[in-house]
Amino acid sequence: MLKIKRLSEVIGRRVYTDSGDLFGVIEEVNLVDNRIDGWRIVVSRESGMIEILGGARGVIVPHQFIKAIGDIIIINKNAVPVRQEEEDGDLGFDSEEE
Repeated sequence: MLKIKRLSEVIGRRVYTDSGDLFGVIEEVNLVDNRIDGWRIVVSRESGMIEILGGARGVIVPHQFIKAIGDIIIINKNAVPVRQEEEDGDLGFDSEEE
């Protein structure tokens, strides 16, 4: 069970995707009606995500994408932006009509 006493203890913790890639560091927690709504994450330079974000320092990840909070934070890989080329890349489909 999660035993964090204060949200301030989470600030500065490293964030990894569920596939094990470094994503960034927690900068701030967004609260709405005393509930966690989202997490502002500063993207790490080592993650290679800065090019995808187009100059933005980070992203706000909705709380529903957080999988685990402990010594590190683990987020769902679906929360991570993907390059358009990777989405439209070679999927193995033919565009020819039958």
